[in-house]
Amino acid sequence: MKINMKVNKPSPECISAEISEIDVSLVNKEQVKTIKQLVYEHKLVVFRNQSINVEEYIEFARKIGEPQVYPQDNYHHPDYPEIFVSSNVPKDGKKFGVKGTGRYWHTDCAFLQEPLPFTMLYPQVLPNSIRETYYIDMQKVYKNLPANLKNYIDGKYLRHEGKMRYKVQEWDIDRALIDIMNEIEKRFPAVFHPSVITHPVTNKEILYMSEGFTTGIVDTDYETSQKALQELFEFIELEEHIHTHVWKNGDILLWDNRTLNHMASTVAKGEKSVSYRIGIYDELPFYVSPKNVEQQSTAVQKPQVKNQNSKLLTLAK
Repeated sequence: MKINMKVNKPSPECISAEISEIDVSLVNKEQVKTIKQLVYEHKLVVFRNQSINVEEYIEFARKIGEPQVYPQDNYHHPDYPEIFVSSNVPKDGKKFGVKGTGRYWHTDCAFLQEPLPFTMLYPQVLPNSIRETYYIDMQKVYKNLPANLKNYIDGKYLRHEGKMRYKVQEWDIDRALIDIMNEIEKRFPAVFHPSVITHPVTNKEILYMSEGFTTGIVDTDYETSQKALQELFEFIELEEHIHTHVWKNGDILLWDNRTLNHMASTVAKGEKSVSYRIGIYDELPFYVSPKNVEQQSTAVQKPQVKNQNSKLLTLAK
């Protein structure tokens, strides 16, 4: 059965393709291939006017790739662990997911050795006032990065950590902060990724860093590293670099974490917000490392191909 879909592509130098006149629960293999190519090319794809149930949402994600089960189970939907729940609304009288997620610039799971290639987001309850998600095209940022800022990071690895974004839970009551932090750091130790990655499909160079998770520049003293990061974040987060998606009922978004930083808007006090996120592995290396970062100190933990199932790849010297 042939299922038509309408695609509106963005203007040159802009992100976000829009797909309408389609029911994502009915997509076929050829359409999935087209959707993934649109994500690689335009970084963000918006599906309009969707009305699907949870099982159909998960099945759509499986057609795109391999759904992630997020490593902290307090974010999981109680019946569907593939779904990461961002919610300030209880379910059956119990806490449901985690509220206030992602309100800082980041790319999902940069603090893991194998970051998350795709993120798909499907709001279930939208606030009455503002509900926006903001994006920055880091491929474009790197292309326009001033020479003095490039000098800080070209050929370098960056340190990424998630511990400062940990949300304290009920079971943390009466525990010392240092014990909580030590436990999180043990479970999620710092990882190191090249500052500039090469996309495995487009072969474009991308600045891979964010204010949310990037905490240092390898082989750089602390003071210089922090000064450089602050200057870089100020340039990255310029208003001219920000694309705003204003949510409508029935929207589903799918984006490439290799190329986009994103941030959620705040929710006004007293308003309800529930979103279902599914992370997706697309069966490709997350990035290809440029050769010039291979000459660094062997003390740095570099991503290496361990087996055929690894999502990370390092070019031969």
